[in-house]
Amino acid sequence: MRTSSLFAIVVVMSFAISPWSIAATHPLPETMRAAAFDKGGGPEVLSIHRLPVPTPNAGEVLIAVHGAGVAVWEADFRQHPSERAHFPLVLGGDGAGTVVAVGPDVHGLEVGDEIYGTANGFYAEYVRARTDRIARVPKGLSLTEASVLAISGLSAIQGIDDVLQLQAGETLVIHGASGGVGTLAIQLAKLRGVRVLATASTEAGLALARQLGADATVNGRTDDIADAARKFAPHGVDAVLGLAGGDALEHCIDALRRDGSGRVAYLYGIEPVPRPRGGIRMTLYNFVPGTRELERLNKAVETGRLRVPVAAEYWLADAAQAHRRLEAGHLLGKIVLLAR
Repeated sequence: MRTSSLFAIVVVMSFAISPWSIAATHPLPETMRAAAFDKGGGPEVLSIHRLPVPTPNAGEVLIAVHGAGVAVWEADFRQHPSERAHFPLVLGGDGAGTVVAVGPDVHGLEVGDEIYGTANGFYAEYVRARTDRIARVPKGLSLTEASVLAISGLSAIQGIDDVLQLQAGETLVIHGASGGVGTLAIQLAKLRGVRVLATASTEAGLALARQLGADATVNGRTDDIADAARKFAPHGVDAVLGLAGGDALEHCIDALRRDGSGRVAYLYGIEPVPRPRGGIRMTLYNFVPGTRELERLNKAVETGRLRVPVAAEYWLADAAQAHRRLEAGHLLGKIVLLAR
């Protein structure tokens, strides 16, 4: 391990490379390493498999993977794969790398371009991706940072701008602010001129939230959230972004203003879901993928010079160890699984 600091669970569909259907500048290998599993279970079921390198179809590119984001829902799917799952199963809903081949009808992308986005099976040395699900890496970010940006970044910007529709001068509680989505949501909210009260469950998480621009912080596990919220916004906060469930989130929602303009956005997969309240708009949402959405995120990242905290880095062969760290919780940012 090298330490520095909705939703795609997938099976890799693998085929032999067809040289006449793709454009590449150098010969590609027939097989690749992938961190996959053959049955559901604990982190130990993840191991290196040798699989065929996939072929990009029309409107797709082949990516030499630099890194993949490691997400909480992937651990859940690893433990409880669906009845329709086909093994070996390769996880990895987002990541970054370099285009090494392009399929037919691909325009605007070339071999050698550094890209990031969403696709099926980033826990591998190569992955094929639809061109309408990827974008060039934002200026100022490394490939490692871009590897954990797509899903967390889209979840953050769409929650702030599209669901909560926050405006300059409004107040926001971000519950679970030290994770992959929360750390970006803090910065995006500040970029929009919003005042932010961030919750986290560790002192390190609170310190990171303050470094990223949070106006105030509160320990959601040990401190009085209601009291902190009253001091932060005496007439009630305008909005809550829920990135973790439980009693602490309920206390955050209780701190909302009651004049009909209070609203809550909470991510798909949060358990338990918050109980509904009268007079408060409560929206369950999931990220929307797509090149246009990623380009909107890129603009915000470049304009605000946003930081993308990486909680920890693991090599592909150490995927089981990465999942053990994931399940231990209290991450500052998001884990990246490095393929090369």
